[in-house]
Amino acid sequence: MSKQEVEGLGPAGACCPGLLTVPLDEDQATELAKVFKALGDPVRLRLLSMIASRAGGEVCVCDLTPAFELSQPTISHHLKLLRQAGLIDCERRGTWVYYWLLPEMTDRLAGLLARPAGQPLPQPAIVSGAAS
Repeated sequence: MSKQEVEGLGPAGACCPGLLTVPLDEDQATELAKVFKALGDPVRLRLLSMIASRAGGEVCVCDLTPAFELSQPTISHHLKLLRQAGLIDCERRGTWVYYWLLPEMTDRLAGLLARPAGQPLPQPAIVSGAAS
């Protein structure tokens, strides 16, 4: 996902309105699906968590790889997918690459999934004769 595609999701906090207020349009759903797909893999979810929770806000790939029973190229591939989804960014320093979280995207996802403060969830319509 390019930076323009990520930006197309709207500014943090004002992203697309939450799922409980307005249905997503086709473009929003397509772009968000890429982000959720990146998060849908346990290795990528662990990598994101390791990067996000790192003291100092960034982590070297050399510190990520030993946590997995995967090759370095496989870890790099997973990190590339997280970058393309707009969840992390990186910088090469000498022979190592350092990664950090892009909180704008996680804030957008949180805003999208959050229920508006103080508002109850919509109640499903009760259909008579439906099995409980």
